[in-house]
Amino acid sequence: MVYGICFCPVSKKQELKESKVADSKTLTEAERENLFQKLDEAKGYVGWALQILSPNTISTSMLQRTKYNLNALSHDTAIGLIQYALDSGVQLKEVFVDTVGPAEKYEEKLSKLFPGIDVTVRPKADSLFPVVSAASICAKVARDRIVKGWAFTEDLGEVDTDYGSGYPNDPKTKAWLLKYLDPVFGYPQLVRFSWSTAQTLMDSKGVTVHWEDDDEDGEKSAQRQNNKSMLAYFSASAGGNEPKPTHQTHRFFTERRLRSLDTL
Repeated sequence: MVYGICFCPVSKKQELKESKVADSKTLTEAERENLFQKLDEAKGYVGWALQILSPNTISTSMLQRTKYNLNALSHDTAIGLIQYALDSGVQLKEVFVDTVGPAEKYEEKLSKLFPGIDVTVRPKADSLFPVVSAASICAKVARDRIVKGWAFTEDLGEVDTDYGSGYPNDPKTKAWLLKYLDPVFGYPQLVRFSWSTAQTLMDSKGVTVHWEDDDEDGEKSAQRQNNKSMLAYFSASAGGNEPKPTHQTHRFFTERRLRSLDTL
C-alpha cells in the first residue's frame, strides 16, 4: 500500500483545482501519469511525499500476536506524513484527510495531535478536495510502478505479470491469485496474506493443517506420540559436545537472523 500527501499554499488551491486533478480511481493510467507529471513539474508551489508499506510489512503487522489492524496502521502512517511535512518546514494551516474508520473520531484524534491546524476528515475526500486528489494520484502512480517493476524473491520461473487492478472484483486479479496459490505455502510476498480475499482462497484451496498443540499441551502430545516436544530442542545436550549440523540453513531463518542455540 502507498500513502501520499500533497501540499501547496492556500492561495494556490484554485490553481490546483484548475489543473483537473481528480480521484485517482476515476482516471485511466495514462491520465494519472500525465497529471502526476504536471504535479511534479509544478515544484514552485506543489510538494508531495509518499510512504510505502510492503505487503509483507502489512501482513506481519496484522497477523502478529499483538494485533495491529489496518485502520491503526493507516492512521499512524498519515500522522507520520503530516509530521514529515512539518519537520520539512512546511507551515501547515489546513489538513484534509480521506477517512479510515469513523470520520469524526479520526478528525478529533488528528486535531489533538496537531493543535493549531484546521483538520478536516471526510469519506471520499479524494473526490472532494483537490489537494487530496493530487495526493491520491501520486500514491496510485507510485503503486502501479512498484507492482509493474516487482522483483520476486521466490523462485517462480516465468511469472505472468498481468495482475489486473489488484482489487478483488477484477477477473484478472482473481485468475492470478488462483494461478499462483501454493497449496502449502500460500502466496509470494507480492500478495498480502492478511487480505481477506487471499485468506478465503487459502482456506478453500490450500492444504488443511491441524495443529495438535491447539488441542492439548505440547509436552503431553509429544509424550503420547513418543516424540520430542519443541521444548526439548531448547535444553542443553547431556555431553555438550554434539556435532554441529552440516545441513544448509533455510533462507527463512537466515533472513530473520535466527540460529540454533545449545544453551539458554
